[in-house]
Amino acid sequence: MTLDQNKIYCGDNSILIENLESEKIDLTVSSPPYDSLRTYNGYTWDYQKLIKELYRVTKIGGTVVWIINDATINGSETGSSFKQALYFIECGFNLHDTMIWRKDTCGMPSSIRYGQCFEYMFIFTKGKIKTFNPIEDRPNKYAGSKVHGTYRDKTGSLHKRSGEWINHVIPELGARFNVWDISTEKSNKTGHPATFPIAIATDHILSWSNPGDIILDPFMGSGTVALACIETGRNYIGFEISSEYIELANSRINKEKNKI
Repeated sequence: MTLDQNKIYCGDNSILIENLESEKIDLTVSSPPYDSLRTYNGYTWDYQKLIKELYRVTKIGGTVVWIINDATINGSETGSSFKQALYFIECGFNLHDTMIWRKDTCGMPSSIRYGQCFEYMFIFTKGKIKTFNPIEDRPNKYAGSKVHGTYRDKTGSLHKRSGEWINHVIPELGARFNVWDISTEKSNKTGHPATFPIAIATDHILSWSNPGDIILDPFMGSGTVALACIETGRNYIGFEISSEYIELANSRINKEKNKI
C-alpha cells in the first residue's frame, strides 16, 4: 500500500505507518489521546510500536512534536507523558526541548491540589536538528540599545565581545521562550472532543519545517494539522482510526481549500 501526500487514512496508526518509507517524514506534530482524560470512541493505541515506527520514518535531522498530559487516577498523576518521552529516547531520539503550552482555561483548584493549566510539548529530533525557524514575536525590554562590549561568564569573569556582537543593536522583537501562551479552542466548534488549537500546530510547523516538507500526524482527529499545513505550504499525511472524525476533518479541509 502506497500512502499519498495530502490525504488522511483511516485505521490503526501503528499499522498504517508501516506503509511509509524509511526517512520520509520531515516533521511529526501530534497530540495523542492520554489516559482517561479524553474519550476517543473506545479506541486504544500501542504507543511503543508507534514510537519505534516514528523513528524509522523520520528523516535524519527531522523532528517530532509530541503534545501530551497526564490524568490523575487514585490521587496520583499517571506519568504517561514521561513514560512516552523516555521511550522516545530509548528508541534513539534526542529530547531537544521540553516546552510548555500554557492555556487560558484551567482546571479548577481542589482542596488538595492547584488547578491544571498547561500541557507538555516534547520536541524530539533524530540526530542533529536540521531545521529551526524561531518565531520572533517577544518584545525586547532593551530594544534599540546596543549590546555592551563585555559579558560576564558563569565564573564572574569579564570578557570582551567579538565579531557581529560588538555594538549590536537589540531588535524590537526577539525569539520566543519555550513556554507558549495559546488560547484553548472549544471542542464544540469542530465536534471533536479534544480540539487541537491551530495556532499551536501552525507555530510548530513554521518552527521546525520548511515549505514543501512532509508533515505527519498519526492522530489527525478533526484535521487541524492538515489545515495548518495547507496554510503554511507544507504537505501532510494523516492517520485517524475514527471514520467519523475523518469526515469531520475532510469537511474542514475542503472549506479551507475553497478559500484559496
